[in-house]
Amino acid sequence: MPSETTPQNRGATPPPTRTRRSANAATLRADLRSAVPDASAAVVVTAAVFALLYARMESGDSATTSVMPFMNDPGTYWMYLLSQAFGWSGLLWAWGTVVLGLLLSGPRPARLPVSRQVLERWHRTTSLSTLALMFAHALMFAAELVRYESRSPWADRLWQGFVDTFVPGGYDSGTGRIAIPLGQGALYLAVPLGLLFYVRHRIGANTWRRLHRLVIVVYVLSVWHTLLYGTNVWYGAWPRTVLWLLQIPVAGLLLLRLLRPARRTELLGPPGRHKGVPRIGWAARAVGRAAVGAVVVGVVAVVASGHDGGRERPAEAPPASPDAREPAWPTRPTGPGLPAVPGQLAGPGQPAGGTTTGDSAAAD
Repeated sequence: MPSETTPQNRGATPPPTRTRRSANAATLRADLRSAVPDASAAVVVTAAVFALLYARMESGDSATTSVMPFMNDPGTYWMYLLSQAFGWSGLLWAWGTVVLGLLLSGPRPARLPVSRQVLERWHRTTSLSTLALMFAHALMFAAELVRYESRSPWADRLWQGFVDTFVPGGYDSGTGRIAIPLGQGALYLAVPLGLLFYVRHRIGANTWRRLHRLVIVVYVLSVWHTLLYGTNVWYGAWPRTVLWLLQIPVAGLLLLRLLRPARRTELLGPPGRHKGVPRIGWAARAVGRAAVGAVVVGVVAVVASGHDGGRERPAEAPPASPDAREPAWPTRPTGPGLPAVPGQLAGPGQPAGGTTTGDSAAAD
């Protein structure tokens, strides 16, 4: 068969018959493979945090047992400790991936230790690891709830554990009525926002970019959830101060990204500079920048003043639960000043089977 190459078209490149995605385009499968070392490091960090929490509870130095003295048996409450460990490593990974994202979307530093492509890959893999850690944190919390209700049928235990952990409004005790929905909101926003990157060619790059900006909301909800509910940062001691300190670089990078965005079209400028941008849109962007600036000042003021919202640690811990079952924490107290329902959980500030003595809340 004669060749289709003629003297007129010899050496010419035939036009492409269809549009193909770049061979270097990131895919979920490729990033999952690349995330194995990162996820392995997260598991190691989680194991180290778990060992530390276990040892501190065993020695009696744990802030958790100071808040809830009836949880003084790490062998019994190991799933609760593992939930805490996953939560702390998840928050650390969330901090890292947010910092990487802000570095990539803001003004580029003059010198970087690695290439931009490597930073982008790290940003994606740490995001995937963060999703896994967040889910593991919630799953182990649910597992502890199921373990506790040993006198109930399995179906009831599984259902109630699912509702308390994953259904907004299902957990109706003390601070948990606010803190747990915050954590649920972070999880339920993180999953689609983290995975939409891999279908951005279908929804459009601009749509994905606008939605991806909400990732900072996920991080804020996660930190808020921790400050409200984490027994390890329940008191105004150095762990809570460190948690506040870690927010300074995040807030600073966010402010820098808003004031000096990588895209020139996102520069604020004077009103009316960009055609097609209504004044109300300009005003909203200006207010947003001012709000982030106020947050930076506020976080620095919190750290400098020491008024970080932490409780004062009591000189002596309240007596442990007299219940032989040693309940874990309160899920359904009948109300302030009223006895806890028999067979249900007691928690911070509320002795089992007794009355509330302050801020009755389950701590994360």
